[in-house]
Amino acid sequence: MLDASISLVGKALQFIIMPLQNREQIAEAYNEVRNDKSDTLWLVCTYEGNSVTLKETGEDYDDMYKYFTDDDRAFAFLRVMMGDELSKRAKFAFIQWTGPNVGALKKAKCGTDKAEVKRVITSFAVELMADTKEDIKMETIRDELQRAGGANYGDGRPK
Repeated sequence: MLDASISLVGKALQFIIMPLQNREQIAEAYNEVRNDKSDTLWLVCTYEGNSVTLKETGEDYDDMYKYFTDDDRAFAFLRVMMGDELSKRAKFAFIQWTGPNVGALKKAKCGTDKAEVKRVITSFAVELMADTKEDIKMETIRDELQRAGGANYGDGRPK
């Protein structure tokens, strides 16, 4: 009985303490997205059981959206080129996706796991908590990054 109790406690601690399954791979993917010389624009981490794992990286934003389903939870980090006609620069967004059909306990776990994910994905201009497709449209992400970026002077010419 004692062994079963210890095993159960160990599993509970792993559930609480070890939410990231492949921290090193997530860190490598994060650095790849941040690298201006890389074509990688995004990474997505999803859940396998109770652990967060790197699912995929990519160069086309449209490929990323398949991981944001109504029944799933995910974390994403993406690079978006921003600026005006005078200057272009990369800005970064962090997304916590919780589909509308995800139950309350899994939503709560996602919220606590986010802190652990953010120990690896550390630098971004905006953090979005999304639960609708509208929240993760590129236009919405760009608008949030624009607001976070401050002034956008342009060249003064009418468009």
